[in-house]
Amino acid sequence: MNKSELVTAISEKTNTTKKIAEESLNAFIEVVTEELKKGGKIQLVGFGTFETRKRAARKGRNPQTKEEIKIPSATVPAFKAGKVLKEIVNK
Repeated sequence: MNKSELVTAISEKTNTTKKIAEESLNAFIEVVTEELKKGGKIQLVGFGTFETRKRAARKGRNPQTKEEIKIPSATVPAFKAGKVLKEIVNK
């Protein structure tokens, strides 16, 4: 499902226009992005948690030249599914 399909599904579920559904989705994405950028997390009980995780620096290898390279540490966004969501998906 892509973004436009998601907007359509949201508008149908909420009985609103696609424009309102798209504005709501864009606002949700913006709020999640801003919170993760600050290092916070968003927990939706039963659904899951959006958070950031630290990825340590490590050594890698260039597959073309086989040369060893240094991969710097990074902060990456992550989603951890909640118990209820996991149970629904596994049925």
